[in-house]
Amino acid sequence: MFSAKANKIFQDVIEKYHIINTVDQSFTNSYDKDSNLLEHLLYRKCWIDTVQWHYEDIIRDPQIDPVAALTLKRQIDASNQDRTDMVEYIDSYFLEKYNDVSSKAEATINTESPAWGVDRLSILALKVYHMNEEATRTDASDAHRAACQTKLDILLEQRVDLSTAIDTLLEDISKGDKYMKVYKQMKMYNDDELNPVLRSQK
Repeated sequence: MFSAKANKIFQDVIEKYHIINTVDQSFTNSYDKDSNLLEHLLYRKCWIDTVQWHYEDIIRDPQIDPVAALTLKRQIDASNQDRTDMVEYIDSYFLEKYNDVSSKAEATINTESPAWGVDRLSILALKVYHMNEEATRTDASDAHRAACQTKLDILLEQRVDLSTAIDTLLEDISKGDKYMKVYKQMKMYNDDELNPVLRSQK
């Protein structure tokens, strides 16, 4: 199943990141783009999400220097754009994969594309990892660990449900019961022609 592969890759990425555990570490993809394109894209996607997760931790420091915070905000903006780009690359992979499938007359469209489901699955992997850390923290109270374990159990159930939904969607697309229609995000705030503040600086 696709989701089993994706979840394993996401787990590998998150564990690799936490060996050094810094947002400034270099990135190396474990999968070759030419021979393992899907795995390459999934690995890169989760790495972006993992670094951004920790950007978001850092910027919430109430003692952060304002200049450093602005720099970090720019990094988060760039990361968000990379994240969106990777979602579109993954959807392009699926569009190509199922390009020859003829949709049935009664086929319907899904509320989100496969890759946006993958995006949520990647974020969910991060939630599971960090909630597990909290549920097993030796310096935390029993009440804290118990509360986090309850949340972790829910997250794990959510991952099963989301994984099943993604696999079902891909199967339905492969059989022509669903069809893909992908809309580019068309984000405006990074475009110096569409953002009035940026446009005024030209």
